[in-house]
Amino acid sequence: MKNAMIFHGAGNNSEGNWFPWLKKELEKKGYSVWSPDLPHADVPITRDWLDTVFNMSPFKIDNDTILIGHSAGATLILRILEKLPKQIQIHKAFLVAGPCNIGTIEAFFPYKKDLTKDPFQWDKIKQSCKKFYFYCSDNDPYECGIDQSAMFQKHLGGEILLRVGEAHFNLEKGPQYKKFPELLEKILE
Repeated sequence: MKNAMIFHGAGNNSEGNWFPWLKKELEKKGYSVWSPDLPHADVPITRDWLDTVFNMSPFKIDNDTILIGHSAGATLILRILEKLPKQIQIHKAFLVAGPCNIGTIEAFFPYKKDLTKDPFQWDKIKQSCKKFYFYCSDNDPYECGIDQSAMFQKHLGGEILLRVGEAHFNLEKGPQYKKFPELLEKILE
């Protein structure tokens, strides 16, 4: 059965940005969708976020699963893929404005620190997913732009989807990010 998980980023929840809209649209297409409120969202703790995913999900992650994450939620996807059993290779992963390092702006360190402190197991992550997509913008204020997506692509392959002037793909950019039709189309391809 087709299933999807949508993960919000730091300082957010499952009702923010385009997450409720995407959940509803995927459900219309026959997906089982889980979009949890992750604990300690202002200062993510990797262990707690992973515990939530692996212990609270209404379905198991399997070869038909699609993972979608925004910002710190995108980084969470990498940590999930590290933990999957070897026989599981999810269908697709969508990392939207995701960081793979702490960056240089101290004000944003709490959002990224715990999720990025340990080296990524790139080979294991790559083996755990058939296809990766990395959305990034040329003007992301949180240092989650093309350099981060290029690093993901270097280690994982996949497709970079660079967009001009879309900032962090969230409501700070404007009300258009109550929806994300382009992402939905890409998921359904």
